Amino acid sequence: MKQRKKVAAYARVSMESEQMHHSLSAQVGYYSSLIQKNPDWEYAGVYADYGISGTGMKKRQEFLRMLEDAEAGKIDIILTKSIQPFARNTVDLLRTVRHLKELGIEV
Repeated sequence: MKQRKKVAAYARVSMESEQMHHSLSAQVGYYSSLIQKNPDWEYAGVYADYGISGTGMKKRQEFLRMLEDAEAGKIDIILTKSIQPFARNTVDLLRTVRHLKELGIEV
């Protein structure tokens, strides 16, 4: 029997506004539905940071929780609208993606 991939998603908006809140809610709903509809995937959650800049990682609690879950083997694939929500700092972005790749996690 084929083992299903544990799939999660990450979304972030940096500005607090009604429009951005709607955007974040739409992303969370979209990813939740997309993951749960795929019979080859097991839903591992959607992590979302609202009103948090991507310039630093310390304040992004959901992003850090997602990385902890990835390191604990709870995630095989991470979906995101674009790679930019991971970090605005190129060094942080590359470090994070490389670390996930070393863990065998696809982004």
